[in-house]
Amino acid sequence: MQPSGFYENDTTLAQYSEFHFGERWHGEPNFPKELADVAIDAMDGRTFGRALDIGCACGRTSFELARRFDHVDGIDFSATFIRKCEEMAEHKRVRYARPEEGELVSYHERTLAALDLEQTAGKVAFHQGDACDLDPRFAGYDLVLAGNLIDRLYQPSKFLTTIHERINDDGLLVIASPYTWLEEYTPRAEWVGGFMKDGEEYSTLDGLRDMLGPHFRQMGEPRSLPFVIRETRNKFQHSFSELTVWQKTPA
Repeated sequence: MQPSGFYENDTTLAQYSEFHFGERWHGEPNFPKELADVAIDAMDGRTFGRALDIGCACGRTSFELARRFDHVDGIDFSATFIRKCEEMAEHKRVRYARPEEGELVSYHERTLAALDLEQTAGKVAFHQGDACDLDPRFAGYDLVLAGNLIDRLYQPSKFLTTIHERINDDGLLVIASPYTWLEEYTPRAEWVGGFMKDGEEYSTLDGLRDMLGPHFRQMGEPRSLPFVIRETRNKFQHSFSELTVWQKTPA
């Protein structure tokens, strides 16, 4: 299955480059950095060996995780996003034309040095890949982080019921998602939650607990992380992502 065209155009790439490496908007923290910070805190004494940032988009979370982890793999469905990640890792800077109004844009350069991330470039590797059909070599992780991913997969159940195979015993799976299920990305029959089941409301968290339960235990309560995606000078997406942490239980 090919990456959605939405994630392959220049405008979207610029918006996500700004989302990852650009300014903060409407008082909210940088979401990709916040994801990494929460995941690092959740490790709580565990080994900072290898981490997987699945659905890495433009790569900020991968670089942030590499502050602590020995090695971080970033994987995304979009080859365009992965090229931008590799550009940042290789040249330690990216340039993009940020949409302002209609055909008008402004030009920006962002650097790892400005984010105090220059030292992490050698500890990250980026790969184009499918979260529902990962290459077997992506295994042996102490942390897998899936940020705003599951509601954009064509078969999220396949990811959720097999990801334990990639995580070391007692390692962590961190999932964040706004649960915006849309049939253009995920067939209705594949939604993890957000529907009525046996006459009762069945939430995505219910679905996660059912699918992850055989191999994980939930740690703590869900928390809500805000994020703002700047589309143009006058239009922003202000959303919230529910974050849950899961510890893999020994077989």
